[in-house]
Amino acid sequence: MRRSLLLAACAFLAAATTLPDLAMAQARRGGDQQRQEQEAAKKKKQKEEWNDVQAPLQALRNAGPCPFVKVLYDAGRYIEFKDNKEASANVGYSGEIQGISAGCQYKESDPIQVQMEVLFELGRGPQAQGSSKTYRYWVAVTKRNEAVIAKQYFDLPVTFAPGQDRVYVTEKMAQIVIPRAKDTTSGANFEVLVGFDVTPQMAAFNRDGKRFRVNAGTGAVAATGTPDRQ
Repeated sequence: MRRSLLLAACAFLAAATTLPDLAMAQARRGGDQQRQEQEAAKKKKQKEEWNDVQAPLQALRNAGPCPFVKVLYDAGRYIEFKDNKEASANVGYSGEIQGISAGCQYKESDPIQVQMEVLFELGRGPQAQGSSKTYRYWVAVTKRNEAVIAKQYFDLPVTFAPGQDRVYVTEKMAQIVIPRAKDTTSGANFEVLVGFDVTPQMAAFNRDGKRFRVNAGTGAVAATGTPDRQ
């Protein structure tokens, strides 16, 4: 119904316009179409880049279920605010763990060997100083719902090209070894957690469900101060 009314209004307007006005209207429509085509091409390129960094892991053979592998919610996003003021114009560097692929292998009394790939989306906001940033993240192995068995920190240096506000990086963990007390110990008894090295303020921001786009400050804000529960 709305489309029919719009077409009727356009037809009436076209009959009432002079030839110069019609030419100007056609030029504007051509410009709009060109912008739409450019935006569609940009989105297609981003989608292709996204798919390029998500190559699946080679399937591994194992004698039981794998450990649970997940992102710790409180540390799944990293965002710097100038003067600790939560606003898109105050964003420095930001980051988000977009996904994890993992596989494991174990048999008899062998330890569990976990392979993992982590996809990071890293952003540069209006308050970022310089073109490079070294992010810090960690990987922890825990007994499921219990104590941490081991935890290790890693540095992730990133350089943004001129005019670039986001970078995708895939980190590969070649081998995470989890000892087993006996051959009947299943991988389901363990968890592998991943997260950014965040400040208490960042953790509270994440815990409250607040979030900005990775390139916050260069475009629209996805949600400002509004809980986005997952």
